[in-house]
This record gives sequence, structure tokens and C-alpha cells, in this order.
Amino acid sequence: MTDRSRRRFLRTSAVAGTGGLLTLLSRAADPAGPRSPDDFISPETQSAIDRGLSYLAQSQANDGSFGDRLGGNTANAAVTALAGLALLSGGHHPGRGRYGKQVSRAVDYLVGRGRTSTPVGYLQNAETGGHGAIYQHGFSALFLSEVHGTLPDPDKQAKARDMLEKAVAVTVKAQNRKGGWRYEPRATEQDDVSVTVAQLMALRAAKNAGIYVDKAVVDKCVEYIKGCQLPDGGFMYIKGQSGSGSLFPRSAAAVVGLYSAGIYDDPVVEKGLRYLMRYLPRGNRGGFDIRQEHYFYGQYYAALAMWTAGGNYWAEWFPAIRNELLLRREQNGGWGDFFGSAYATAMACIILQLPNNYLPIMQK
Repeated sequence: MTDRSRRRFLRTSAVAGTGGLLTLLSRAADPAGPRSPDDFISPETQSAIDRGLSYLAQSQANDGSFGDRLGGNTANAAVTALAGLALLSGGHHPGRGRYGKQVSRAVDYLVGRGRTSTPVGYLQNAETGGHGAIYQHGFSALFLSEVHGTLPDPDKQAKARDMLEKAVAVTVKAQNRKGGWRYEPRATEQDDVSVTVAQLMALRAAKNAGIYVDKAVVDKCVEYIKGCQLPDGGFMYIKGQSGSGSLFPRSAAAVVGLYSAGIYDDPVVEKGLRYLMRYLPRGNRGGFDIRQEHYFYGQYYAALAMWTAGGNYWAEWFPAIRNELLLRREQNGGWGDFFGSAYATAMACIILQLPNNYLPIMQK
């Protein structure tokens, strides 16, 4: 089976499959340029994806987790979730696909973490906690939302859904009165736009999966994110924080957060997109670059933002980030940065596989 026919089969299966791996976005009616994955995923790109997924699958630990010792990310729930999303992005589902077993084991690991955490449903590994624990929770809830409907075992599917419902309850309870989240699984006076977007994306994915999410929770979150925008179109870190300027990674995240809330045609979004275009990838492999700190975090959100925007935004952005990521590959087939190779490889593979259109992360 050719790469083109395989993508066509997997995309059809993803839409029609058990539980509905819906499309990331509905693009069939978008008139702005070619939309076939083959227009964006060149043979070289597919080869890089194949090697990256293989590297990722081989790095999975015996307990089903993914992670690296760099940055204290061994058995990290967020990295496990992102690795699972990367494999799903290639059409590998539990019980189907070359890496279906790895995806299923990642589900088991995250459900297990939720059972043993305090509160129950807090999807994180306390041993790699710190302020990153709430990020672990957000990305893990996102992954469980995407995958649980594809689990072939009804009992396992029910347990994953039950854990997802508990995770959503933890998220909702942790939102503060201003509409944001910070580092604790409970409401505090603190908040920031980065953590807030991670939780909002998880809530949107859970809603797509049929989990009830109170609209008031989302509306408060939208108000918070919009309040973080600065005159240049970028976003500050903490709403109302004096001296907090715009930065590319969190600004990309903020735009995706608004898209996750169903805010598509809005001056705030358009200003944010124009700000992001100032940082169009330029093929850098190293050296100083304003995007290098939290590089993969920023590029993950930027690619999602441009995919959703479509048109010229996507047509310009994807080839640029694709070519830059191909330059940044390591000899072992993966990618690397300060937070470890499993994290970087998962992020790179998610970005490169966006044209496959398999995931329901931000379905309109």
C-alpha cells in the first residue's frame, strides 16, 4: 500500500471508527489552496515521520510511560500523552496499527496515575511533579479524550472514560475566579495563560468526546485569555502583570486556546496570527533564535494555530516548519532539546503529521 492510499484508508477509518476519531478540522470545504496530505508530506517528510515514530515507540518504558532523565522528565505523564498523540497522528490506534500496543500501554499508564493521585483523577506523576504536574494533567486529559473511544475492549474503554470524567472534574474545580489556572489542582489566586490554555484544550477535547463541560467555565477562560493580549498582538504571561511582554510560544498557545473555545473569527485572533507570522520558521538548526526557549512547545501551538487558520497562513507556515524540523533531526531518527528526546520527538511528529487530519483536537 502506498503512503497516499494508506493515509486515505486511515483517515476514513479514523472518522468512522469506534468512538469516532473525528477530523482535527473540517477542511473539505476550504477553498484556499490544496488540502491533500500529499501536498505537504513529501517522501522525505514521511521517512522522517516513520523514523521518528519508530524511535519514539522503542523508547517506551516497561510501565507504558515515556520520558527522559533530562529535566526530570522520566515517566512524565505529559510526555507520555504527547507520545501517544504522536502515534495516534500516524493512524496507530489501540488494537490497530504497528504501534497500537504502545498507545494502549500509554492509556494504561495514565489511567493508573489518575487512580493513585490526590485528588483521584489528577493525571500526573508526583515524582516528576513540581509546577509541571498541572501541565501533565492537561495533556493527559487531552490524550485520553482523543483515544478512549478507540479502545477495542469495552471494559477498558469504560475505565478510561470514567478516569477522563474524574480528570475533567479536577480541572473544572481548579479554575480560579478570574477564569485561569496555575500550578495546583485547586483554585488559587494565581494563574497564567500557558497553564490556562493546556486546561482549556483538554476541556474542548473532552467535550468533543461527549463529556459535559459547563459553558460558563469556557467563557471565563476566554475572557482571561483575551485579557492577556498586548497591543502588538502577542500575549502576556499573567493577565494584568506589569512589565510582562509578548513572547512567541505563549502567544501561539493563546491563539490555540481561543480556537479551542470556538473563537474563530475575532479581532483578537487575527491580531495574534499576524504577531505569530513575524516568527515564520527560517530553517535554523541552532544558534540564537527568539523561539529557541520552549522551541517545541511554541512550534506545536503555532502549527495548530496555522492549521486552524487555514488559507495562506497554513500554506506559508507548514512548509517552513516542516523544512526546519527536517534540518533539526538527529542521527538516531528523533529530535532533541533540553526537555529530552521523547518530548521533542513527539512534538515534531505531531506537527509533521497535522496534514493527515486524524485527530479531533480542535474540531469546529
